[in-house]
Amino acid sequence: MTEVLDRPVNGHPVAKVSLIKPAIPAPAAEPVPDVVEAVDLPDNPLADWLTVPDAPVLPAWARTPQLVKANTKALGLLCWWHTRYHGIRVPKYAAKTVWLASRGFFRAARGLWPVLSCQDHTRTVKALAAQVKARPEDAELAVRHQMAHRARTESRRWRWGAAAGAVTAAAVGIALAPPLLQFGALAATTIPLAHLGRGKEATFLDQASPPLRVDMNAQQLNDALRAAGLLKSGKGDDDGPKVTCVMGPVRDGHGWAVIFDLPKGGGKTAADVLAKRTTIAAELGVDEIQVVMSRVRAAQGGNASRVSMWVADDDPYLAEPVPSPLAKAERFSLWEPVPFGRDARGNPIAVPVMWQSMFFGGLPRRGKTFTQRLLTAAGLLDPYVRHYVADFKGGQDWMQMRQVAHRLVLGAEDDAIEAFKAMLAELLTEMERRFAILRELPTSICPEGKLTPQIVEKYNMPIIFVTVDELQECFIAIGDDKERKAVIDDMARIARRGPAAGFISNYASQRPDAESVPTKLREIITIRACTQVTDQTSSDMVLGKGKASMGADASVLSEDHKGVVVLVTGPASFATVKNDLLTTAEFNALCAKGRAMRKQAGQLTGDAAGDVVTGAAEHGYRVPAVLSDVLECMKHSPRMYTQDLLDRLVNLDEDTYGDWDAEKLAKELEAAGVKRTSKQVKIDGKNGAGYQRRDIEGAIPFTG
Repeated sequence: MTEVLDRPVNGHPVAKVSLIKPAIPAPAAEPVPDVVEAVDLPDNPLADWLTVPDAPVLPAWARTPQLVKANTKALGLLCWWHTRYHGIRVPKYAAKTVWLASRGFFRAARGLWPVLSCQDHTRTVKALAAQVKARPEDAELAVRHQMAHRARTESRRWRWGAAAGAVTAAAVGIALAPPLLQFGALAATTIPLAHLGRGKEATFLDQASPPLRVDMNAQQLNDALRAAGLLKSGKGDDDGPKVTCVMGPVRDGHGWAVIFDLPKGGGKTAADVLAKRTTIAAELGVDEIQVVMSRVRAAQGGNASRVSMWVADDDPYLAEPVPSPLAKAERFSLWEPVPFGRDARGNPIAVPVMWQSMFFGGLPRRGKTFTQRLLTAAGLLDPYVRHYVADFKGGQDWMQMRQVAHRLVLGAEDDAIEAFKAMLAELLTEMERRFAILRELPTSICPEGKLTPQIVEKYNMPIIFVTVDELQECFIAIGDDKERKAVIDDMARIARRGPAAGFISNYASQRPDAESVPTKLREIITIRACTQVTDQTSSDMVLGKGKASMGADASVLSEDHKGVVVLVTGPASFATVKNDLLTTAEFNALCAKGRAMRKQAGQLTGDAAGDVVTGAAEHGYRVPAVLSDVLECMKHSPRMYTQDLLDRLVNLDEDTYGDWDAEKLAKELEAAGVKRTSKQVKIDGKNGAGYQRRDIEGAIPFTG
């Protein structure tokens, strides 16, 4: 019986063998166990031999199907490249073969001529003839050599004739043979002659060096780590300590993978390697965005000096984004992780949002809002999710949430800020109400004091999804420090205590500094994502202090990395992710689908239930765009001055309303059916030209 010990030895699982003893009767006072662990017997001579590391049998490149596939693909690509490289050089090789074969024939003829012509014997006869003149007594020996030379000459004629006849017959036979046989005979003759003609020269084929974007071997890895100061230099010819490669380097997808241990005695750890990512990338000749490193923890058989590193052939985040599966999903449960994107190797990344709070930061126009909407979109497909949305930018990004959102705040004007404060107060009241209910429920229904899927439906307590975009605009708009502190405290309470009651916070800001997003709020967020920022300090403000030194650094992203974020899901868990693509049109379609699902489940509440524009559209009436936009701008105000309304329209859609004035606005509204009960409105005791919201709503034939 073989098991695996819980504690590995030197990073490898250890086989534990149990010896089954035969059933031998034993005294009742001292029963003999049926199973005795060999490793527990100190006097067992086989104990050391039985507790050896279970070393892998397969080579590193064949341990997983993914590695086999990647290396097979790499071999195929290499063979194809060599085929093309040498294929276009066939004419050159043919000419070179003819030249070498000709030279080989010359060398063969020059070497065989002395043998065929008996030149060595001829020289001997001539030498003896000259010697006879000086020594007559050698005449008899000279005569004998001359007779022998004559006999050899006569036999040579027959040999030459036979050779010539054989060659002629072979030539005629080859000329009359099929083409395939002719080619074989030609090759059988030419190749040996070409080899003889080549002699000691270089190889026949051109030297082919495939232009690899990234190449890696153990020596390059050691050199890079040594240059980064992570390995000591040797003395003399000794290069010094080297890493121990547990796996690889081997091809893995579109890159090289290696797992290595730092040598003992150097005082360096895996954390030191992660902090030197930029230097290591430079030594390997790649950009740091191509290097993905992480520690191998004990649960995966690692230790404090074991590092997993993957080096991509090219920037892995410049590929086309993968369409989000949410766009075509019929339904989704937020109790499951939300599909989020792909890592450098193309592996899907999902984010668990239940019991979590999220914060997104980074520079503008890097896909931050698109990323934030991915998680909110998942909640649209769950009818038992109630959305609270505040967009302090007030643009088009979140406008269609009016079809679904229980509360929707757009803009950062005074009335929007007041509506946001009221929304926070409503959320806090709901949170305390839920905790009071959860405390009274028996443990059989609420075993952990938290919301469950059964409680959600049975007690009508849907998950609360709180989305706040452009958070910094809210804090800038609140001029009073006391009011700002109160808003921050309320949001912090929701993020800190709300998850147990089913509250999910989803915040985003363009300016992740301490003034725009206070540390008190930012530091209690559990999941963080950051698009490109200017430096490591800004990256740490979003992702957490010290994360850049661990490798979670958003400052390495460039302007081309739109929709790419550094995602931190835990104290030591992070990844650089290219987000799935969910277009604005797809998001708007999900809003419509989410509204239909909530109406069917009886969960359409709040602002969405009373939205006149959406209600009219459901009854087949297409509301003119100017009416829809004006109502969005006046969402939190019963009346508004004309100039303020124009300013908000420009903020909502500058391309459309950038050149509008009061006269054009009045003309367009009148054409859309608006009948003003008064051209003057009174706000805070002051009269001025403006509009009543009820007049705008009166132009929409809503029958809901």
